Amino acid sequence: MVESARMTCDFLGLKEGDTALLCLSTQYIAGRMMEIRAQVGKLNLIRCEPSAHPLKDIDETIDFAAMVPLQVYETLQVAEERARLSQIRHLIIGGGPIDAETENELSTFPNNIWSTYGMTETLSHVAMRRISPTSPTGKDIYYKPLPGVSLTQDERGCLVIDAPHLNPDILHTNDIVEFNDQGCFIVKGRIDNVICSGGIKIQIEEVEAVLHRYFGNTIMVTSKPNRKFGEVVVYLTTQQIDEHALRLAVPPYWLPKQIIKVSQLPKTETGKPDRAKARKIALQ
Repeated sequence: MVESARMTCDFLGLKEGDTALLCLSTQYIAGRMMEIRAQVGKLNLIRCEPSAHPLKDIDETIDFAAMVPLQVYETLQVAEERARLSQIRHLIIGGGPIDAETENELSTFPNNIWSTYGMTETLSHVAMRRISPTSPTGKDIYYKPLPGVSLTQDERGCLVIDAPHLNPDILHTNDIVEFNDQGCFIVKGRIDNVICSGGIKIQIEEVEAVLHRYFGNTIMVTSKPNRKFGEVVVYLTTQQIDEHALRLAVPPYWLPKQIIKVSQLPKTETGKPDRAKARKIALQ
């Protein structure tokens, strides 16, 4: 934990006396790591009750904070909290994917905002991707591994992590990745979120990314068994979908065999898509 904390502090250039905000539950590793980072970096740690609006009553200048996507989304909805968010010198976001609309908003911010990649077995993140401030060519799309972290792919195309200072074991993930020439990577989706329909493999996250550009965050993709195709694509949606617009947005094999209207899309407590619950809805 100490090594992980030191890596983050060094990567962000945090120094003794900087102010860090703890707004995550210490029952989980993300919150506990903020405490360790404060100890290792000799940071001034400010604590607030974990909530969807962590900056609601914060008046201090914050140099470093970690939030989950749900907290960031809710903060952006309140002008005063949004302004405070833009003043945090280094903000790291983890615990789940950041939707495209939120990321585009954040890319205009003047402060340093990072999306992190990690897992419980590595105690915290092992790679980071800058969202803002953006370079002349736009925001980064590739995650850059932290020092001491070696990344490869297995035969499935999934990420393999070798970080002996964090975990003595070689860690095989279920995240399908693509590397660039610099050894940085993008996450295409999870291998367990692949729908095999009529012999065609369909990555759920890839479909959702396209749909969200056209219809906002109102659609969730899942599947259900089918005698003919093995599996078929199912959409859950909170609004009426224009089927003509849908056919223009996605290729034919991404089109759903069924569209189910729901009052809200199933989410976990941390704001991630609840894939298991979505599947249950499709099977009803």
